[in-house]
Amino acid sequence: MKQAEDYSHRFRLAYGMAALAVGALTAGWAIVFAFMQAWSLVVMDGAVVTVAFVSFLLARRHQFSAALLFSQISFFVITVVFCLLFDVPSEAAPRVSHLFLLVLALLGYINYRRESSALQLVIVGLCLAAFVVFASTNAALPFAEPIADHFRLYGSWVNTIIAVAMLCGGVYAMQREFARDLDQVREIKAALTNREFELFYQPQVDETGGLTGAEVLLRWKRPGGGYVSPAEFIPIAEQAGLMPRIGDWVLTQACKTLAAWQQEEATRGLKIAVNVSVDQFMEANFVDAVLNRIRTLELDPTLLKLELTESMMATDVATIVEKMRALRAAGITISLDDFGTGYSSLSHLRQLPIHEIKIDRSFVQDAPGNKRNRLLLKSIFDIANMLELSVVAEGIETKEQLLLLKSFGCTAFQGFYFGRPVPLAEFQGQWTSDMPPPLAETA
Repeated sequence: MKQAEDYSHRFRLAYGMAALAVGALTAGWAIVFAFMQAWSLVVMDGAVVTVAFVSFLLARRHQFSAALLFSQISFFVITVVFCLLFDVPSEAAPRVSHLFLLVLALLGYINYRRESSALQLVIVGLCLAAFVVFASTNAALPFAEPIADHFRLYGSWVNTIIAVAMLCGGVYAMQREFARDLDQVREIKAALTNREFELFYQPQVDETGGLTGAEVLLRWKRPGGGYVSPAEFIPIAEQAGLMPRIGDWVLTQACKTLAAWQQEEATRGLKIAVNVSVDQFMEANFVDAVLNRIRTLELDPTLLKLELTESMMATDVATIVEKMRALRAAGITISLDDFGTGYSSLSHLRQLPIHEIKIDRSFVQDAPGNKRNRLLLKSIFDIANMLELSVVAEGIETKEQLLLLKSFGCTAFQGFYFGRPVPLAEFQGQWTSDMPPPLAETA
């Protein structure tokens, strides 16, 4: 995670410096226009300086997404107005201000890769469309006030050089980002080959605090270093299409642990919950692969729980339902993870052949002190009871949260209050001394 934070910090710093540079350059032009007594141009430059300064302040306050969107929208409007009012092409000098629309489009694309949003795509599309219009026509407003040709002859060269330099800087930044992603993809592939991944186990308990099972959570331990947060490498693995391979490894190791637990009296009834990504679940042979593991290891299928995220509902629901039914028919427990944060709806709950829902931690954390959250949380339990679904509450960190959930009828819990995710050996040592020694995990 530190690597990602360092990269984000450098990106914010570069953007802040660029905003200041644009502001300083435009302030220089404003001084020139003031000597010429071209006050309307001074006002336009003042607007640019203001936008640059506000964007710099937002970036400094770590409101980076807001800074990018604010500057893109503002500079788009300013550039279009400038082209229509002042930068009107003539025989002596071409229009050049529209070149900055390409810079805005490139900035928008870089930001879209950093944080996807429909608004960002709209901004990119508007910038490109406006560029085509201004590059192909002499469009101008009837009341336009074109800058004098003798002045635009020099200004055209200056603005063109600046726009091209900014485009080169954007391309360089994008190349660095792509190179960083490619390096991380190679590192993730090497981690699989070199057996650097490890499973951590977090306890799941009943209303008495008794252990009922564990959720397996993926960790990446670099050689000679600490653990890498999943929040840092999972998104890269998803983009690179590596999740089916990683998920297959996780499922294999979890099933081996479950097989070992079944051989011991103290652990025979414990369940293991495994997160399954969309890409992994949608693999054509996913169901067969799971059932083959169960047969090969002679597992009790009722002790295996597959946790599927609500984001799957954005894909082929009919195929998802068919696969869920096949897994459920084999005795495997199907859990809907992160309930309430994605594409959940009553129709999905009614349609999906699931056994339980897992309430996202965001609903649990603020519930004791937030009446609206408490009412929403209770309504989830009421709906689950009507649909005869079990409920697991995760993210429990305090006794107050636990007591509140118990008052709603919750009987399955997970969170730091009971135990943090730990390696298998530590998990077995914490919960019972009768557990078998951990298995050697192999890729």
